[in-house]
Amino acid sequence: MPWLRNFIQLSATFTRRGLPPPPRKPSAIFGPPPSIAQLLQHFSSAARSTDPGLGPTKGDEKPRVVVLGSGWAGCRLIKDIDTKAYDIVCVSPRNHMVFTPLLASTCVGTLEFRSVAEPIGRIQPAISTEPGSYFFLANCTGVDFQNHQIQCQTVTEGAKTVDPWNFKIAYDKLVIASGAQASTFGIKGANEHAIFLREVHHAQEIRRKLLLNLMLSDVPGISDEEKRRLLHCVVVGGGPTGVEFSGELSDFIQKDVHKRYSHVKDYIHVTLVEANEILSSFDDRLRKYAIKQLTKSGVRLVRGIVKDVQSDKIILSDDTDIPYGVLVWSTGVGPSPFVNDLEVPKAPGGRIGIDEWLRIPSVQDVFAIGDCSGFLESTGRPVLPALAQVAERQGKYLAKLLNRLGKAGGGRADAAKDMDFGDQFVYRHLGSMATIGRYKALVDLRKSKEAKGLALAGFVSWFIWRSAYLTRVISWRNRFYVAINWLTTFVFGRDISRI
Repeated sequence: MPWLRNFIQLSATFTRRGLPPPPRKPSAIFGPPPSIAQLLQHFSSAARSTDPGLGPTKGDEKPRVVVLGSGWAGCRLIKDIDTKAYDIVCVSPRNHMVFTPLLASTCVGTLEFRSVAEPIGRIQPAISTEPGSYFFLANCTGVDFQNHQIQCQTVTEGAKTVDPWNFKIAYDKLVIASGAQASTFGIKGANEHAIFLREVHHAQEIRRKLLLNLMLSDVPGISDEEKRRLLHCVVVGGGPTGVEFSGELSDFIQKDVHKRYSHVKDYIHVTLVEANEILSSFDDRLRKYAIKQLTKSGVRLVRGIVKDVQSDKIILSDDTDIPYGVLVWSTGVGPSPFVNDLEVPKAPGGRIGIDEWLRIPSVQDVFAIGDCSGFLESTGRPVLPALAQVAERQGKYLAKLLNRLGKAGGGRADAAKDMDFGDQFVYRHLGSMATIGRYKALVDLRKSKEAKGLALAGFVSWFIWRSAYLTRVISWRNRFYVAINWLTTFVFGRDISRI
């Protein structure tokens, strides 16, 4: 850099002569001040020129567990792992966990976004305090199973930012909990025009677009046809996420839009598109109750298969056009490109194949949990559904297993080859819940779809739903946020600011 060269030359001259140099203007000595872009480039170059990553652990260091992902499975494992036995390294493109059951409520202002985001440092304080534990905002780009090493690339965003750089992390135990991605079934235009309700930024995008369309539709000169399109919210997918979002949206329309956007209240409506039956995993009586309540709330239910998505409408298989202003896609999940690229045996559906102890049998010291994993056919077990309770219980089980291995001396790489892993993982379904708006919800406590059990619907179920999820929020800080948000919304209505 010019200013550094000038400084070195100045120091050398001063040393040779033993006399102070004649006064010069600061700009002549140091040159023009570096721009922000130059500083960022210098930082990026300096970072790349240092140690390229974390090497293998030494004998006087704790074994290192590397966790890929910050979802339900990964965060439960990080929370329960014994930090006296292990150093924890978490690699994820987000530095928080999303409490997904309440994500739909943030789209319409029932809850604030921070209420459903839990920072990784709060879930496991050792990541912020222990010298050998870290969180890296990065994506894993590859795994070298033979050398116990992963390749990562930092996550950056924006034009004026550092360039992403690559680094490596050696592991003693690797836990792949990278989750899954929204499934579009290859439908043309879905990725480009639909919004997937899986992350906080998805909820923010839905909220901003919904409020923008409300304000645009009030502008003089907008035709009635265009108003109906702008204010038509279409939800594709009749699972719990799609139904809960439709219920929250219908509540928002009836309680807030009708009061504060009275000029366009007759134009806004919601359509839920599902190829089969909505809430197919719930009891038949509950499904019928949900259909009745959603219809009463103004949600139009359409059975059909989407074959094309355009910027202003979707086209069904029978060539029916459905114009929209906001399109939310919630049709399930599938394996991510990272999972597809891993050269390991796969379970049905393309997930990472695991055995009864959540290990990847073909490699040493590697486990997979959450939506990215599924039991191999050789185990004789079915692939578990992509549910939060499945992921959380897998994370809890694996943390106990790793803690037990660590205490028995099996925490190091290749140290647990011949050790007894103990009891196998067993999943028992605890039931399902979904809110459908208007202070009503569904609670299905059957152990499976074919089993018999308690099934509730109505206000009591809604109270159970809220109570259960309030207690499941990880920190007392966020429980307080959620409770205050619910109270504020009940007393003053939802916030309609577009920020």
